[in-house]
Amino acid sequence: MSTPKGKPSKEQVRARKKRRAARLQQAAAAKQAERRRNMITAVIVVIVLALVAAIVLLSKALGPDPASTTPTAATTASPESTPESVELPENCTEPPPVPSEALQLELPDAATAEGKTFEAVVTTNCGDVVLELDGERAPQAVASFIALAEEGYYDASPCHRLLNSLNVVVQCGDPTGTGGGGPGYGYGVEYVPEDGLYPRGTLAMARTWDLETGTGSQFFIVAQDSEWPPEDGGYTIFGNVTSGMEIVDQIVAGGVYGGGTDGYPALPLSILSVAVSEK
Repeated sequence: MSTPKGKPSKEQVRARKKRRAARLQQAAAAKQAERRRNMITAVIVVIVLALVAAIVLLSKALGPDPASTTPTAATTASPESTPESVELPENCTEPPPVPSEALQLELPDAATAEGKTFEAVVTTNCGDVVLELDGERAPQAVASFIALAEEGYYDASPCHRLLNSLNVVVQCGDPTGTGGGGPGYGYGVEYVPEDGLYPRGTLAMARTWDLETGTGSQFFIVAQDSEWPPEDGGYTIFGNVTSGMEIVDQIVAGGVYGGGTDGYPALPLSILSVAVSEK
């Protein structure tokens, strides 16, 4: 029996349905693949953003600022890049091996130093540097410094950074010598000069970008009159050098290892021990 002209046969209808179903299935598969690609892309973006954020935070926490004039808790060098053999001055001995890690301690009570003045004798491989610690203006910084000294935290730790630019400082206080080591706690900025001036011989705490918890164990000695705007947060002054600045001058005169104005000192300076007594 013939099929009337213009009316599709059952086979044609079934074929059309199959083609339509195939197109729908293909479109669904394409959408699913697109969703999968979008999901993968989103995950990759999240991971990349997380890595970028981590790198930014790490660079802020550990690296010097772009102008290389801020004594952040960091350095551009590491113990692996320090000079293996330099001609040491007569007053210096070979520095001890760098500890592999820093002790992790708890933040001491600021009350232990409030209203008190202390003397700290910092014995280095190049001689003694004597500090006066001001527990009246910066009780938390002083309490922390004393506690770390008593625990031997600073023993055998290298002074890992020389900033020799518009501002000149020698930075110490990280036993690992990387600029990234800390005592396991942090606290905020205390006494900051309103005029932003840090005279030669000033003893101040280095910090990260975080003004509330970015101060730890690292400190710096100002080698020549320097200035940091207080509106940028400043650095806690917790004392001054009473003798031994000639050792600091010696390190500054030696320059930065490998050249430049910010990095590991060419003349290695290490803290051997710290003895603190109340005045």
